[in-house]
Amino acid sequence: MKSKDKLSNREVKDINRTIPEKDFIMNKLLLREVIEHAKKGTVPNVSVIVGETKYDDVITEFGEPNNSTAFGDGIYIDYESENLSFGYKGETIFDVRSLDEELSNISYKEILHFSGQPDEERYYKDEQLDQIILVYQLNKNYQLKWVLPRPTEEEPNPKLHHIVVFTEPANLVEDSSLLETLTLDEKIGQMIIAGIEGTTPTPETINLIEDYKVGGIIFFRDNLTSYSQARNLVNGIKRMNANSNNIPLFLSVDQEGGRVFRLPDLEGLPTSWDIGINNNPELSYQVGNILAQQLHAYGMNMNYAPVLDVNNNPDNPVIGDRAFGDSPDLVTKLGIQTMKGMSEENIIPVIKHFPGHGDTTVDSHYELPLIDKSLQQLYDLELIPFIEAIGQGADVVMIAHILFPQLDSVHPSSMSKAVITELLREELGFDGVVVTDDMMMDAIENHYDIGDAAVLSIKSGTDIILISEHYEDIVHTIEKIKMAVQQGELSEQRIDESVERILRLKEKYNLNNEEVEYHDLQYINEQINTLF
Repeated sequence: MKSKDKLSNREVKDINRTIPEKDFIMNKLLLREVIEHAKKGTVPNVSVIVGETKYDDVITEFGEPNNSTAFGDGIYIDYESENLSFGYKGETIFDVRSLDEELSNISYKEILHFSGQPDEERYYKDEQLDQIILVYQLNKNYQLKWVLPRPTEEEPNPKLHHIVVFTEPANLVEDSSLLETLTLDEKIGQMIIAGIEGTTPTPETINLIEDYKVGGIIFFRDNLTSYSQARNLVNGIKRMNANSNNIPLFLSVDQEGGRVFRLPDLEGLPTSWDIGINNNPELSYQVGNILAQQLHAYGMNMNYAPVLDVNNNPDNPVIGDRAFGDSPDLVTKLGIQTMKGMSEENIIPVIKHFPGHGDTTVDSHYELPLIDKSLQQLYDLELIPFIEAIGQGADVVMIAHILFPQLDSVHPSSMSKAVITELLREELGFDGVVVTDDMMMDAIENHYDIGDAAVLSIKSGTDIILISEHYEDIVHTIEKIKMAVQQGELSEQRIDESVERILRLKEKYNLNNEEVEYHDLQYINEQINTLF
């Protein structure tokens, strides 16, 4: 139940003043990591997703539990050696409790300092325990609970006992329920992110949304001339989608900072290379936060950033200062902080360009690059940032258009089963959404029919085909994918696998059709001006 003596905002501020800065900094990144995981229904270092993972999956991974106890709305199973407990109802996990020793140094005051006043305080007491539970409602799906000994005069700043990530058992819904209601045309539409022409919705744009029910839109500078115009365009698209489709759109953009930016009326952000020179993870995280604020102001929800390419070839014509550096460790450290800075503000980051675009001498916008490296060489350099990002919760990976002849001598990476399924999904264990780089790049368009390329990419493991322009090419691609299913070249089960991932991602980030309200760009610009 709620506590009657819940802390006021003033009391929280008073507590904040008492925290030694050096102690807070030690646990700041760990607190941030816990919160980021909890927003997505997980705890650090555990693959179980609250509301999604099944009881049988837990048994398969962890074996038989030490204890099993009926409590409240479900049954709880304990794994003492793992310092974990899981609550389940029916077949689905709704509660994960972690007693990880790494978390045990986090204190009551640090939680309040970092997270502010909890949405609710609860207390639990029995013969052995007297605990305070700080409850934070992170989004409509997940609560994060910090469980500690109750503060006393003798110990006003107790250390954490355990964390809980929780969803209401009544809210559990099978992932397949929405999927089962979709027609084949609607499923294929979800697998397309399309570019549009103009600064207002054209008849072609209306057709893509209302008739073909595409899953997302990508915006470019030609679509966005001012903040007011851009807001009107995005809100118009949201209204159209709300009237014709109950699945919200990915509204996406390339807003990396530096020379790659699309949103008007905003101060320029530093290049990733400049951030790398500073070698400051906190700065990189701040940039990710600001990028997220920028996208929110324009009503967008997906950013094709950060770049996790290691720019180890000085002759590279396309990456250059878009990379954080020429060291995989530096790129990993800073790129992941930018990724987290966005995801913690509920913007979907897309890490790119897998499996690595840093060692090319050709720009894939104009021709197909070739990197003649073995898989081991890729593991030693290019793959390092991607492996770590996947381990820290990356949701979307963009596949580059590059030929890696030692992995696949025939197909570029964006159409290669060896790269997408065997390497990314099976070896690296990535089960998130895979999106192609723009299929209208000359690396693809000069060598393939766009529809055939899309079918081959999906067969190889891709979930979303990104097509930046040309309405006729977008429609042609959709028709080719449908024909491939009808003729048995692609199974509908394969389509379902991708659409399920897409729907899960949209649900995780709470995408919606609500129109974006006016934001004060001056506030965002002032933050940019204080970065250096």
